[in-house]
Amino acid sequence: MKTIEEIREHFRRGRFEFSYHAFKRAVERNISENEILESVENSEIIEDYPEDKYAPSALLSGFTKSARPLHLQVTRRETGDGLIKIITMYQPDEEEWTTNYSVRR
Repeated sequence: MKTIEEIREHFRRGRFEFSYHAFKRAVERNISENEILESVENSEIIEDYPEDKYAPSALLSGFTKSARPLHLQVTRRETGDGLIKIITMYQPDEEEWTTNYSVRR
C-alpha cells in the first residue's frame, strides 16, 4: 500500500483522478484543484481503511496555503491505469475534530 510520500508524489505528477462523488463534492464545497494539491503537500494520514469496499484507502488531513483545512479520502493502491483515486473530500467541522482536525471527538 502507498505511503503518504508515495501518495504525495502521485499528486505532484498529476497521477490522480476524481471519483464521480468526489467531483460533485468539490463543486458543491467550492474546493479547487489547487487547494487539493496544496493540502496534500502537508497532509498526514489520520485514518486508514485497509478493508474499504473497493480498495484500501486512507483519510488525509492537510491545509491549503490560506490555512483552509481539508480532508481527502484516497485509495492507497493505484487504479488499473496507475492513478490514485480521490473518493471524497470535505472541509472538516471543528465540532467533530480535535488536534488540528486529525482526531475525531
